[in-house]
Amino acid sequence: MLLRLELFVPLHDFLVFYIYIFTFKKMKGKKMLLSLGILLTCVLGMKAQKVNGGSAGTMNLTLAKAIEIALAENPIIHVADKDIELKKIADTEAWQSLLPSVDANLSLTDNILVAEMVTGMGKFKMGVDGTLTAVGNVTLSLPVFAPAVYQNMKLTKQDILLAQEKARGSRLDLINQVTKAYYGALLSSDSYDVMKRSYGVAKDNFDVVNEKYKVGRVSEYDKISAEVQARNMNASMVSAQTGKTLALLQLKVLMGVTADVKIVIDDSLKAYEGRLTLADSEVQMSELDNNSSLRQMNQNMTLLERSQKILRTGFMPTVALQLTGQYQSYANNNWNVFNYHFSPSSTLSIAVSVPIFHANNWTKLKSNKLQIAQLEDNRLNTRRQLSLAAESYRQNMASSIAQTASNAEAVKQAEKAVLIAGKRYEVGRGTILELNQSETAQTQAELTYVQSIYDYLKNKADLDYTLGRETYLK
Repeated sequence: MLLRLELFVPLHDFLVFYIYIFTFKKMKGKKMLLSLGILLTCVLGMKAQKVNGGSAGTMNLTLAKAIEIALAENPIIHVADKDIELKKIADTEAWQSLLPSVDANLSLTDNILVAEMVTGMGKFKMGVDGTLTAVGNVTLSLPVFAPAVYQNMKLTKQDILLAQEKARGSRLDLINQVTKAYYGALLSSDSYDVMKRSYGVAKDNFDVVNEKYKVGRVSEYDKISAEVQARNMNASMVSAQTGKTLALLQLKVLMGVTADVKIVIDDSLKAYEGRLTLADSEVQMSELDNNSSLRQMNQNMTLLERSQKILRTGFMPTVALQLTGQYQSYANNNWNVFNYHFSPSSTLSIAVSVPIFHANNWTKLKSNKLQIAQLEDNRLNTRRQLSLAAESYRQNMASSIAQTASNAEAVKQAEKAVLIAGKRYEVGRGTILELNQSETAQTQAELTYVQSIYDYLKNKADLDYTLGRETYLK
């Protein structure tokens, strides 16, 4: 029974099982059976969990999953989302400026020497020297007409839209980076597989040549050439393995996962060969309207225009209402405020502020107009550059499609050449140099083939980013 159990559970779980039996060996009957049943259920459950979800620290990755994790874990996205929340708070603060404000003031004044008022009827003291004055008031202020506040409320709402567009731009940029990093990981993995296969072939050839050399059937030159070929392929394989490790590490950083997490990608660039299509004959200018940089410029233009309206409110009057209720007590001879005699008073005032002349208002307006003109020029230049970049990506995609088709045929021809060179060498009609050259040509053809697929996918990702496409799988 125990031997059969070992077939279903890992060795460390099996040892735990034995320890459990040793610890509770004094248990008898139903208690012993119940305890063993609980342990066995836990061990098998852990095993099932590992089979279904992968071992601890291992992640089976696809492109969609990589992007999903990156959008959830990357700190850049968190910062962009928090910026939106800050803009929403600023919007709340803007409309709260229209709410009434209430202030309370308490004061206790010691009149050491009060001032005198001189009139035609003589001199009058404005109080009593050496007495105390206590005043308490509550003031309610309410803006009745505040054009700057109205425009600022609209400005903050536009600012929220800009923050949301920046967050969208951050997501698109992260998707672009993760997509290219994922394809880069596939390229490094496929390149490593090619070099590993080439090294295996070169090593097998060396073993065959070395055996023939021992019996005197081939020259020492053939043996040395085969050994050099194998060593070169081994060095290239090690370099490719290092590139694969670094590519996966870059992908982990973009995803926001720790370096100790093992990533397993069951994918290959060859699987994308059937997706190499170029539907659009040319990039339409209207497609650039979704570009995040252009949309942010449009939002900034709206903000500048709104700022201009705010500056114009500097020439407009403002009206405010103020209601004050006050209790005061004068000419008190002690500090016991609870024995003072207080008398109430209240006032209602409407304040109208009319700007007559503020020179800096004109200067600010002129500066704002120059900023609008400057942004318009930058927007036009950016649109032209993006159009050129988009067309360049599309042309590169078309070139990659043609190269991939040609490279796929080159791989088939190179494989055939290797077979022919191998047969010629076996029958003594060919040289080791021909065999090595054919194997090198096959390796180069396979590397060029996967590189052309990668170039297409990379340009496709950049084109989608430039056009502001939010779908990353098509």
